[in-house]
Amino acid sequence: MSDSWLALLRYLHTGGIVMLPLLLLSLLLWGLVFQRLLALRELFRNDLGPAETLSGLSGTQPPAPCTGLAAVLLREFLLRRSGNNALDRCILDEVRHALNQRLQQGLAAIGVLAAVAPLLGLLGTVLGMISTFDSIALFGNGNARAMAGGISEALITTQTGLIIAIAGLYMRNFIQRRTQSLQQRLETLVIEFKRQLENSP
Repeated sequence: MSDSWLALLRYLHTGGIVMLPLLLLSLLLWGLVFQRLLALRELFRNDLGPAETLSGLSGTQPPAPCTGLAAVLLREFLLRRSGNNALDRCILDEVRHALNQRLQQGLAAIGVLAAVAPLLGLLGTVLGMISTFDSIALFGNGNARAMAGGISEALITTQTGLIIAIAGLYMRNFIQRRTQSLQQRLETLVIEFKRQLENSP
């Protein structure tokens, strides 16, 4: 275990000063990714069945604590409903809009962080090449070790930035697909709720 930590520290040290913001960016990116995955997981599981959902519209209290999308929609609607069917349809649209906003939360930030990572890697590349040219100016072409340090810094930061960006963009697209699936389900639930409201006295 200690050998792995030493190898990681050596890798970060070789990459130079740009590795610190890259590391912080990566931690922030993956923190957002895991937060969104946990939030979406709760909306997909532990949900009400179709019959329970529709029958819950006739109640006055929110359903027992469930974390699924249908349960959250029903709970938010029951907390705000007025008893007037026309007004309740508008309230339902408002709840749908709020849930859509909640589903989209964090996606833009993940995309921005994934896009910034290769730019930071490019900055590290430029700094590494500057270091290489400085060593050439001081020692000429004969000092291969001095040149290798700058080239290593350039390549490692580029590699790290690209790895962070590729993983971040993949996870953003994965989360976006899950979000779109929930949004489609939300639209279906809202249509069913409105139909139920129309048929209620």
